[in-house]
This record gives sequence, structure tokens and C-alpha cells, in this order.
Amino acid sequence: MSNFSTVLVANRGEIAVRVITTLRRLGIRSVAVFSDADVNAPHVRLADSALRLGPAPATESYLNIERVVDAAISSGADAIHPGYGFLSENVAFARACADAGVVFIGPPVGALEAMGDKIRAKATAIEAGVPVVPARHDPDMDDTTIIEAARDMGFPVLLKPSAGGGGKGMRIVTAADDLPAAIASARREARGSFGDDTLLIERFVTQPRHIEVQVFGDTHGQVIHLGERECSLQRRHQKVIEEAPSPLLDTDTRERLCASAVRLAQAVGYVGAGTVEYVVPAQQPEDFAFLEMNTRLQVEHPVTEMITGVDLVEWQIRIAEGQPIPLRQDEVAVCGHAVEARVYAEDPMRGFIPTGGEVLEYRPPAQSRVDSGIEAGSVIGSDYDPMLAKVISHAGGRQEAIDRLLESLAHTVLLGFGTNIDYLRFLLSAPQVQAGDLDTGLIDRLGLPEEGDVPLHALVAMVAGRDEVRTEGGFDRTDGWRIGGQAALRLDVNPGDRRIEFFPPERLVIDDVEHRVSLHRTGHGHHTGQAWEISVDGAVEVLHIADEGDHRWVHGPRSGTQRLQISTPLQRRIRTTGSGPLTGRWSARSPMPGTVVALEVTPGASVMEGDPVVIVEAMKMEHTLRAPAAGVVAAVRTNVGAQVRLDEELVDIDLSGEDS
Repeated sequence: MSNFSTVLVANRGEIAVRVITTLRRLGIRSVAVFSDADVNAPHVRLADSALRLGPAPATESYLNIERVVDAAISSGADAIHPGYGFLSENVAFARACADAGVVFIGPPVGALEAMGDKIRAKATAIEAGVPVVPARHDPDMDDTTIIEAARDMGFPVLLKPSAGGGGKGMRIVTAADDLPAAIASARREARGSFGDDTLLIERFVTQPRHIEVQVFGDTHGQVIHLGERECSLQRRHQKVIEEAPSPLLDTDTRERLCASAVRLAQAVGYVGAGTVEYVVPAQQPEDFAFLEMNTRLQVEHPVTEMITGVDLVEWQIRIAEGQPIPLRQDEVAVCGHAVEARVYAEDPMRGFIPTGGEVLEYRPPAQSRVDSGIEAGSVIGSDYDPMLAKVISHAGGRQEAIDRLLESLAHTVLLGFGTNIDYLRFLLSAPQVQAGDLDTGLIDRLGLPEEGDVPLHALVAMVAGRDEVRTEGGFDRTDGWRIGGQAALRLDVNPGDRRIEFFPPERLVIDDVEHRVSLHRTGHGHHTGQAWEISVDGAVEVLHIADEGDHRWVHGPRSGTQRLQISTPLQRRIRTTGSGPLTGRWSARSPMPGTVVALEVTPGASVMEGDPVVIVEAMKMEHTLRAPAAGVVAAVRTNVGAQVRLDEELVDIDLSGEDS
């Protein structure tokens, strides 16, 4: 029986759903909060009640301490679970909860203060006998002091903001001449992100692996660990794939690493869930060193849950109620291996720019655990983090867990905008990942998969269910029959300018090559989609299809996810003869869903190659579209402030065919 009758969940998305699910299982009433952007979100409907916080911007809703605490008081909540991100490590929020008589489900203020400041955290670790990377942590270092410290410890070095995490403001510097500019840049970003430009500097470990330990403390003085997680697959300091346990550590190193994490938690009187993070040299894992402590639940906590059988959210709640940790250290058992992949609304083939829009179809895989906060019909905007879901596999061994995750990702249907799902499959299939030969720079070295031809099954899916075929003599049929012979459904498909001719019911010609096909609809989608069983020359694949204007989204376990367009051959096609200049009509298309923040041209204006045409912003990222060659602006289809879709045509230019 719980001491809490009502808990407010001060978060959104998949973590809010995750917490509410455990509250429901424990019989505790849940209260959701939401911004105007999330009024119809799954976590709002799942909770027993929900309260509006304010407009979409996080500063006016999920980050507004006064509004969150007021919501807890008005709902009669005994406690607040902050999830991760937002206010989860905010000392002022923890104090505000205490002042309002509401339990903060997290560590005490003293632990938040000790571990929230990276400089103080390093000093605490040293006092606790936890190894640290050679560094300077003085809180009042000016630029000259940082430069001198770098020369003393040797290059490469890592500049890090003291006041925050998530990779913001971090700079790797390999040469003394690059330090001044890097310091200035790091201070600017730290000041903008955290309101504090204090920097620390540490020796950068080559081939570093990122390994972290899950710890728990209670109010009875007990601290234990639940093993470690490997989080070395990162892009721009953001984790992409996580697993537990680490494939690097032997038994002795694992025991030493986890014991040091417990000592650090004990040193600050830690209560609740926390994660102690380490940098570990790939070639010498015994030389691990403390990085920082995250005083909250981590995004990757499900892999620990899968191998230990522990519901970490339940433990957080029990400990916040004053109960002891349910297990002793020697009772914690690790079973098998777990791997987690984070699904983001981003386009890897366009530099990982954020995407978004309406979820036209969503079918999570049945083979693995999926934590998500979306559904068919959800609208993904640019106000919050682009993470959509986490797919987590568990098996007896590492290879089996990876294989199961690959299979699950292959069967994850998410249509309506670009995601990183196919990229995750590429990453998990890399020989280095398969072998466990990881480090934090591996993703950058692997690059991106090569863009191949659109799979045949995806091209065939373009004709499934289409009604363009009409017959002569006034008959209205969709099977291609007509007086005098069979009519073909002819399509030009982008990308790749592929030509399709469909002669129902089973002949299809793609780029002059004939194939035998069959199309059989197996069901309707959850929202706007369809499911089709498609056979091409005897090979069968079940594909999910959703239409978006003149585009068609197609997903299959072998074909991956494709966004194809019916094209008109003579319209908006850039042409060139030999090595001559570009001619034809070109359209500046939005590279991402976002807002037009600047229009640099007007109809009739002349442009030269490289001239800026229009600027689009999303997720605080600006992208400038430039003319590919000299020409004249034929049409401007948008205006400043307009919300635009991915690939929406914004400006048309008739290219003159003249050299710039």
C-alpha cells in the first residue's frame, strides 16, 4: 500500500507515459500536465486527470516552476515526479516543492547542489577516492588560466561548461592556437544555454568509452548499484544506442567501477535514483575516470530494468515515501543483455536536421519493449526535444539482443516525416558495433549509409490502391479494362526519376524492365494508412502505405522507409547538357518543417548562383536555401512567419542557362 495517493508527473512524451504506467499499476492517482502543443497527447489521456500549464514554449509551461507547483497543489498531489530533462535537476524547483509541502521524487537539495555543479562534483569525487580525469576545476578561471592549464596537461583537451550538460558548450581542442576561439565559443554557448559561462578543462581521452553506473540510495543510509550501462555510441555528445551490461569490462574492473559509484553517492548523502558517469579508455578500461553525476532517472534506464527485473520508477516512488531499498546489494541479479535505440524525428541524410509533422501511421514492433509518447495522428512540432520513442530488446546474450533489436526496428512503422530508424539499423549492423569495439567517436567515423536505388517493392507500392486509371467511353473502372485493350497506369516517381507503367492485374514495367506483380490489401492503418501484401517476381513483402499530398510514404521490413513523389516530367526539373550551365525551373523546397524567417527575393528579381533565396528555422536551427545557378524568380509561394512542411515549395526560379 502506497503512502502517496496522488502524484503529479511534471513532464511529457514517452517518460510521462512511462511514469504514469507505473503509477497506475501501483494504484496511485496520476495527474498529467500539458502545454497547448500537447493538449491531445497520449500522456494527457492516460493520466487520471490533467491540467494545462500554458503555451507551447517550455519556458511558459514545463519549465515554469510556479505553474507546475500550483498545478500540484490544486490537484491535491502528494508528490511530483519530474521525469528527466526539464526541471528534474533544478535546485530551485526542488526547494519550491519543499516550500509547498509537496514531495520531490528525486535527491535532496544538498545532493542536487553537490552534483549539479561539475567543478564541485569533481572535488567531491576526489575526496571520495574516485579516480578523475586530469583537469582544472577552479570556478574563477579566466581565459589565460585555462590556456596555461591546457599547456600543462597536454593536448587534446576538452572544454566543458560547469553549469550544464547534454553536450552544449563542449569543445575538443587539439592545438594551442585553437584555444582562444574555442574558449570564446564555449563561453557564448554556455551563457546562452545555462546563463553561466564558467568553464572547466580536462584532458581529453583518446578512444574514450562512456560507461555509467545506476545507483540508488534511501533515507535509511543504504546505497547500492544496479550495474553499469555502455553509452559510447553518441553523436555530438548525445547518446544514440545504449546497452547493459558493457561488453568491455571484466569482472574485476566492473566491481571496482560500481564500488566507486556507490562511494560517491554515499559521500553526498544520495537518496533516490542517480547515475554516475565515467570516461573509460578503450585500450585500458581499468583506468576509468569520473565524468559527472546525473541526479535523476536517465533516458536509457530501461536497459537496466530489463536485465535486473527492477521497475526503477517504482523504486523512486517507494524511496520518496521513506521506504528502504527493496533489495540488498547481494540480492541484485543481472540476467542477459539489453540494448536500446532512440528514435528521433530527424533526417540523417540531410545532416540530421530535425523533422516533424503529423504521424500518418504508427505501429510499434511486437518483438521488443517500446517506450513512446506518440500515436497515429500526433503532431510533432519544433518546441521540444525530437526524441519520439525508445525500442528496447532483451535476450540471453549480446548478439541475440542486437539481432532482436534489428528485427524490431525493421518492423517499426512510423510514417509522416523523416526519422532515424533506418540509420539505427545501419549503425547496429556495423561490424564494430557487432563486435562491441566502441568509442564515442565511432559514429562520426562510420559516416552515413550510401543512398541506393529505391527498392522494387516500394516502387510497386506507388500503384497500390491508386485510382488514376480511367477507361474510354465513359466507363469508370480501376482495373485497367477498356474497349480496345488494357490501359496502363503511368507514373513518374521521385527520387530517382523512375518510370512505372502498371498493366493490371499483374504486369508492371519499371524503366523498361517487366516484372510480374500482385497486390493484395491486408488491412487499413491506424490513422490514414493502408497495409498491402506485395509480390514482385515471386518475392513477397508486406508494406504499410500512407499518403501525404503528392507524396506517398512506404514502409517495409526489407525496403525500409521511403518517401516517394509522383513527378511531372517537364515541371520543376533542372536540366543540363554536357558540362553546360543549368536550365529549367528550380524550386526552393523547405528542408524541414519550420518557420520562414526571411525571404531574400521578390518575383521578377534576378539571382546569381549561391544567392540566398529563403531562410527556414526549426529547433533553433536556421537553414539558408541558395540559388543553384543564375536565373529569374518566377514565383514566391510563401511569406515571412509562415509555418511550412518538409519539401514544401517556397520559391520558384527559372534558371537562365547562363554561366554565373
